[in-house]
Amino acid sequence: MPKKIDPAVRDRAVRLVREHQAEYPTQFAAIKAVAAQVGASRESVRRWVAQAEIDAGARPGISSEEHAEIRRLKAENKQLREDVQILKAATTFFVGELDPRNR
Repeated sequence: MPKKIDPAVRDRAVRLVREHQAEYPTQFAAIKAVAAQVGASRESVRRWVAQAEIDAGARPGISSEEHAEIRRLKAENKQLREDVQILKAATTFFVGELDPRNR
């Protein structure tokens, strides 16, 4: 199970990479240095920076807000499907109870 990183640490890491990127030959070198400084893995910092670029519109992809909306809609869809199954089962039960042949 991955550990949860404080959003403030995540924001700080992204800010540090953006501010100090010019001091390094590549963006990955800046990410590597910042990851060591904040105590996170290089891959985590790389993903945070990539997502920040997507959220800013500098890179194509699904923004954090869109991803949250998709997750919310999938959960709602799952709940509605479960409700439909329960209602179908209840309908079948009550139709059987109301059938005069069962009395």
